[in-house]
Parts: sequence; C-alpha cells; structure tokens
Amino acid sequence: MSDEWRVPSNDEADDWPETPGVDVGVPSVARVYDAVLGGKDHFAVDRAIADKAMAAMPNARVGAGLNRAILERGVRYMAECGIDQFLDLGSGLPTVRNTHEVAQEHNPEARVVYVDNDPIVLAHGRALLAENDRTRVVTADVRDARGVLSRPEVVELLDLKRPVGLLLVAVLHHLADEDDPAGLVRAYRTALAPGSFVFITHFSDATPEGRELERLFLSTLGSGRFRSRETVESFFEGTELVDPGVVFLPRWRPDAPVTDDSAYAGLTMIGGLGRVPDA
Repeated sequence: MSDEWRVPSNDEADDWPETPGVDVGVPSVARVYDAVLGGKDHFAVDRAIADKAMAAMPNARVGAGLNRAILERGVRYMAECGIDQFLDLGSGLPTVRNTHEVAQEHNPEARVVYVDNDPIVLAHGRALLAENDRTRVVTADVRDARGVLSRPEVVELLDLKRPVGLLLVAVLHHLADEDDPAGLVRAYRTALAPGSFVFITHFSDATPEGRELERLFLSTLGSGRFRSRETVESFFEGTELVDPGVVFLPRWRPDAPVTDDSAYAGLTMIGGLGRVPDA
C-alpha cells in the first residue's frame, strides 16, 4: 500500500497529515487489534492498550492470529458452499488474508462489502477500491442494521435476495448487553435469503485470562464483553449450526488435527457458523 493511503503509526502521528474524523488521542478497536497483530496502522494510545493486553495474556498475538485464521477457514467454507457475496461487519483494518482475498481465490467474481465505524478503515479502502471493483468499504455503525443494509454501496453490490455470507468476526463482544447483540444478529439474519450463513467469533469467559482481559478492555476501550458459550450459541437462533458448533477457535474445522489445546493461545475466543435454513 502506498504512503498516500497509509495512516500514521505510533510516533509518526505528529508528522502525518490529518486524517478527517480521526482523533489520535482516542483508542480504536480496529487499531488496537492491528497493534496486537503486529501491524503498523495505529497510534501510541492504541499501542498502549495492546501492550497491556499482551502483558495480561503474553500469547495474545497468537490468539489474534488464530482469529484471522478462522476467518479464512470460514470464508473458504462458505465459498465452497456456493456463497459468492459477503457482508463483513466490523471488518477492521486490512491485514493478511482478508475476506475478499479468500473469497475471490475461490470465485474471482465474488463480491465483498466491508463495514466499520473507524474512518481509517475507509482510508485504506480507497486503495483497495482502486484495484478491485467487486469490493466496497463503508463507514457505518454496525448496530444500525437497517441503515447498513440500505447503504448504496451494499444495495448496489450485494443482492440480498440471494444467499450472503454475513461475518461478525470479533465484533459482538464490543457490544454491551444493553445494545442487545442477539437482537442485532436477528435483525441482519431476517434480512438474509435462505441458504445464507452467519459467522461469529466472540470472547469467551471460560478462562481466567479471558476474565482478566475483560477488565482491561472495559477500563481502557469501554467495550469487550466476555460471554458464555451458551450466550454465544443463542446468537445463532434461527440458523442451523454447522459442525462442530460453537467451539474454541483452533477446533473449528481445523486444516490440521488439533491434539493439544494447551499449545494454543486462542482459547479466550470461541466461534461458529450457522446456516439460514431453506424456507
């Protein structure tokens, strides 16, 4: 990506041209995630939170990588099932193996719309749009399902009368209970055609590390709810869960056998895929 579109990282912020809508003193979920992954598109305030997260869980970077890996496996599975259009909510900053890359490897005509509330994601998206006319990037609040689904970028690129792969990867745990995450998933799901898929990953409260990270994220980012497996399973209401159901990330349809859970740092996150049944 050229410097024209790259955003400042850490100490570069003072010398970088102002990015409209971006407050370098306020942390962003997308940029903190970028910092944990080892990326360069974040500011000092984001890096500080990432450092605290990795201090609480030294293998947090491996865990973030596992979340990216399950995204690839999930998109690949949906593409193999014939899905050729995807709506990626809370997509975050571009990194390795993005949704459009995986989908278009399987089907070059696959279409993808990314949605995020961080304007820096849109800045990156401009470079993406210049080279890929089957991909769009939208700055919007994913909590407004009706607003997102009616955006021109979505309506023009995706045909909601046909099956869609809906991605909520590492998104719902940044919604408070008062935001009604189950109701939000329902609002999107009811707009999808039969044969569509809903793909979710979410922080799990099953480990002490997870509960410590929840305290950290709530105190610094103001979001990051770690919920039970039963709660996350309830988000798939109205869909048919694909085997093996909602499980820790390394165990969801792995490319190689998983023989030792303790070797993985991703056990603070669980995920699954549900299919919208035929009418």
